[in-house]
Order: sequence, then C-alpha cells, then structure tokens
Amino acid sequence: MFRDRLEAGRRLAEALIAYQGRQPLVLAVPRGAVPMAKVVADRLGGDLDVVLVRKIGAPFQPELALAAIDESGWIYRTPGLGDDPELADYITAEAAVQLAVIHRRRAQYTPQRPPREAGGRIVIVVDDGLATGATMITALHALRERQPARLVCAVPVAPAETLARIRPYADEVVCLATPAWFEAVGQFYADFAQVGDDEVVATLHAAEAAATAPHSETKETP
Repeated sequence: MFRDRLEAGRRLAEALIAYQGRQPLVLAVPRGAVPMAKVVADRLGGDLDVVLVRKIGAPFQPELALAAIDESGWIYRTPGLGDDPELADYITAEAAVQLAVIHRRRAQYTPQRPPREAGGRIVIVVDDGLATGATMITALHALRERQPARLVCAVPVAPAETLARIRPYADEVVCLATPAWFEAVGQFYADFAQVGDDEVVATLHAAEAAATAPHSETKETP
C-alpha cells in the first residue's frame, strides 16, 4: 500500500492540506513516525517535534500493547487486554522500565530545550500506523492536558475498530486506509526499516535549524 514512510508522509500531508500555512505543531510518535512527520511538517509549513509515549507490550508478545505510558507517568490500559487484574503487577513493573526509556529519549532527542508549546495551537499527532491504538490514545491524552486549539490524529493505516476507540480523544482523525484484514502495521509498507535514534536526532536538529534560520517562514515545500 505504501512504498515507505516518506511516501506515506507525502500522502498524509495532502490529506492534511487544509492546515497548510496555519503553522501547525506536528508531533511524531518516535521512532518510526519521525521521518514521516518531517515530511508533513515541511509540506504544511509547521513545526516538528516529538511526543514521547511508550507501549507496554504483553509478556512473550511485545508487539501487542497491553497499555501505554506518557512522559508524566500516566498509563492507558487497552480494554480487554491491559485491564486483566492478573497483569497489574507486570504492567506496573514494565511501566517503570518504559518511563525510564522516555526520560532517556527526552535527554537524547531535545537536550537543549523543553517540548514545543502546544497550548492554543493546531497540533497534529503523526504515527506510521495504529494497531491497538494504545500509544496514540496516550499521546492524545497527554496533549489534551496542554490545551491545544485543535488536536488531530493523523495516520496512514489503522483498523476501523481502533479508529473508533481513538475518536473521543481527538478533534479530528485522518486515516488514509482502514483495511479489513489487519495483522501488523508493517504489512502495509514495502519498506518498513527500523528508524534509529541517530536518525531521529538528526531529523529534529535539521528541523530546528531550519526553523531558526533567516527566512524560515519559507519552509513550505512545493
């Protein structure tokens, strides 16, 4: 369905073109969504940053999100999965591990500045796809606390039932495809190579340099 994340980002940017020129804050869920969000931010003339959340995967099945945690330590539990009382101790312990990862990434990704201000702005949260939606819901919950003017969830692909779960947390949900058969996000990309921390740091630094350079108001790409 998508050649790679960059193509998905271009197609997502076109679906979000109504926000072009309105200086949206485009926030990527690291790490995979960062290159895609950069494409979106450039196309819309917005600012790029990350929203740090982490999935709490199931024992022996780490890709299945039982829950997710945000930078403040707030935990979302996936209905029917993370609300099992027998998993409560596991989720608490794993949440501490993932929160440490979040703190480490904040220090690595944006060491010289705090997260960009979201209050009163159009905020677009980008991920490369949703499965359970736990990390996206956690990100949207965290951002709602920062009182954006409009909060948008933007993804290339997700199951319809996941989008239904997401909608109460966002003012708008933009999704390019909702396939009936869905096993994993990666199945919808010809190239779904892992994005490393070095690429995330380089992308964020390049975006910040462009934003602070003279004539940065012409960031929009044709």
